Amino acid sequence: MRTPARGLCRALLVLGCLIGVSACASLPDSSAPQALGSLDHQPTSTALNPPVAGREPEQLLLDFLQATADPANRHQLARQFLSPAANVQWDDGAGTTVVDSQPNTLRESRTGDSATYVIRARRIGELASDGSYRASDGTLETKIDLEKIGGEWRIKDLPSGVIVEQAAFAKFYHRYSLFFPNPAGVGMVPDLRWIAARKDQLAHRLLSLLSEGPQAALAPAVHNPMGAPVALRGPVTKANGDPDNVGVGGGGVAVDFSGAAGLDPAARDLLATQVVLTLGGADVLGPYQINADGKPLNEKFAAGWQRADVEARSPDVIARNRTGLHAVRDGSLVAVNGSGITPAPGFFGSTHALQSVGLSPDGTLVAAVARSGRPDPEPERTLIIGTYDGQGFPVATGGTFTRPTWPADGSSAWSVVDGDRVIRAVHDRANGNVSVQDVDISDLIAAAINANSPRTPITELRISPTGARAAIIANGKVYVAVVVPQPNGKFALSSPLPLAIGLSTPAVSLDWLTDERVIVARDGTVDPVAGVLVDGSEFRPQSSQNLTPPVRVVSASPDQEYVADSRAVLELTRNPEGREDYWREVPGLGANAVPVLPG
Repeated sequence: MRTPARGLCRALLVLGCLIGVSACASLPDSSAPQALGSLDHQPTSTALNPPVAGREPEQLLLDFLQATADPANRHQLARQFLSPAANVQWDDGAGTTVVDSQPNTLRESRTGDSATYVIRARRIGELASDGSYRASDGTLETKIDLEKIGGEWRIKDLPSGVIVEQAAFAKFYHRYSLFFPNPAGVGMVPDLRWIAARKDQLAHRLLSLLSEGPQAALAPAVHNPMGAPVALRGPVTKANGDPDNVGVGGGGVAVDFSGAAGLDPAARDLLATQVVLTLGGADVLGPYQINADGKPLNEKFAAGWQRADVEARSPDVIARNRTGLHAVRDGSLVAVNGSGITPAPGFFGSTHALQSVGLSPDGTLVAAVARSGRPDPEPERTLIIGTYDGQGFPVATGGTFTRPTWPADGSSAWSVVDGDRVIRAVHDRANGNVSVQDVDISDLIAAAINANSPRTPITELRISPTGARAAIIANGKVYVAVVVPQPNGKFALSSPLPLAIGLSTPAVSLDWLTDERVIVARDGTVDPVAGVLVDGSEFRPQSSQNLTPPVRVVSASPDQEYVADSRAVLELTRNPEGREDYWREVPGLGANAVPVLPG
């Protein structure tokens, strides 16, 4: 539908009339999600050992699951645990399964010179050859045959792929972010990868992965200026041309790209932003001298690029809160600042029928869910779009709507109607018109045959600041999907990835802290608020100090987090003395208010 700007007053009058009517030996049955380890950009550890003489089969297998964490030279260390024939046959490139740190080795049979054991462990995740990670759950069970060779036990037969124990994985692999521009080119979308590489090899490895492009699921939501025909040209060196110890300490980085001379200025800037944000985020320090076929990519930065030169496109900068805290209190939108609590100007601050609100990132537009005031069997809720200090008008009706959400460009407000219909209300800033489009979720529905895929109803939907991903709660579980632009100008949600697998209670609310991390609130008193990475590799409970569960709503930005619990709206306060963070009540809002941050 399309509603012209000149129809604002008439639509609002109708809505106002409607609203006025109603004023070890065994695995645990379940476990909380586990993190793979904290982010650590120190050089890769090499503390693992080759097979120990006289090792019994059970211990040899556990040592092997430690050794598989080192991927150097096609898992050369782990191959020392294999027989010569198994060494030839083992396909270590068939994927990596990360398992719990307490795998079980169960003896099936044993003679003097042969043995068969079953390894049973809880799955944590799957790692692809490109370093992309996917959280998983369930039990891994696989059979391994051993034999004695020269008086020492060695693995005779094992399945393709790598099984690695969680703690050993965390010692060797570290998380890094590649960056790819969103379709509009205004923001960089992080693509998380887990890499095992020495610090002096890291710059080349990251740049090679950038050239190869984003992981397949994310590819429709981004583009890659570093893709073909652009390619790395020659070695990656320090700024002075020294090829040794690049990225170790100072000295900067110099890199040359063939094919980049043919890029237009905008694409060149995006390529430079990819390089600087990716290397800088991995603690590979600049300046970054970036050349195109032997000449500076941009003469302005011939002496080298710095992070400050590209920071405006960083997803964390894009996601920063620029409008302050607002809240829905007693059905009205209010602003919360140092001078107190004041109603928002215009319609949204004067009505008392609002249930939830989404503010555009620049604070100029509002999307709100309100009671319609219509008698049964008419729809109970209305989605209203309008200007912050002006009027609002209804654009859709339904029994329920999720909290509206805006991407960073402020072009559209998204919501889920009646739990299974995703819509976006597109605002044309040139003429004020609003059109409502259905978002294709057929890929999500088709994926529901998988036990780890979303099932309706969808009770929460939040678009990431760069607009490339959507975090959703479906049937109490948390997922991240990819926002895919369609040729007809519409959008689809695809490639759902489960996050926070194994939560013991349903999720009730979520929001984006950054483009890499989602904050989740869930039922219950144990860890009611937690952060989870978009690949599911880390689940980190937050402080619950001063919270009074249940937590109803969470609203977040890179520099602020708010929740509404059973008694108040509270802000997470970072403790500068290193003690536990705590939640502090926002005075004056009361028990029924809902915090609102832009986005």
